[in-house]
Amino acid sequence: MPTVFVVEDDASLRDELKRLLDLQGYACRTTTDFGRAADEIVAARPDCVVLDLKLPGTGGHAVCRDVRRKSAVPIIMLTSSDSEFDEVMSMNLGADDYVQKPYNPAILLARIQSVLRRAAKSGPALRIEHKGVVLDVAKGQVEHDGAVADLTRNELKILHLLMANHDAIISRQELMCELWQSDAFIDDNTLTVNINRLRKSLERIGVTGYLVTRRGQGYLV
Repeated sequence: MPTVFVVEDDASLRDELKRLLDLQGYACRTTTDFGRAADEIVAARPDCVVLDLKLPGTGGHAVCRDVRRKSAVPIIMLTSSDSEFDEVMSMNLGADDYVQKPYNPAILLARIQSVLRRAAKSGPALRIEHKGVVLDVAKGQVEHDGAVADLTRNELKILHLLMANHDAIISRQELMCELWQSDAFIDDNTLTVNINRLRKSLERIGVTGYLVTRRGQGYLV
């Protein structure tokens, strides 16, 4: 039974969403301690997070950022805002999807099922090694010379695609489709942000120059 962790400050919406998820066969966890929401999510190890953008005290963006530092769990942002800035910011911080309120329950359930299916595709316990770098897909970690770094879900998917096709150039369009199943509505800068984060994660374990940019073509390792 997949577990969905709901972070929503509106009690009526939170209860409504919990009932909906329970009826659909999900295990639903919630919290009202929004200052500790990120820690609770990481500790609970859910299969998916539904996270409200506008939270008292700490905002949803901060929670998303803090979760992404420690977990690759799929995150769906909920918001009453129609701001493109909020949507781009959410994606830049590692959110997997973005749903506006008031939402259609059937559409939200479909989005949850979609991110769970995408996460399952990268779920097998695979270890890939190339040029001394080891990617543990199951753990969401990259290793080099005894040092280990945790990867966000997007970092994991980028590195997995590149290492699985090492020595071949992977275009930006291919990477965007892998991450978001479409390149039609994603700001091109969002991919650049994720690539730069991956490079920093590799640098933390002493790996530099591993991810190569081929200008106008794409990336390779």
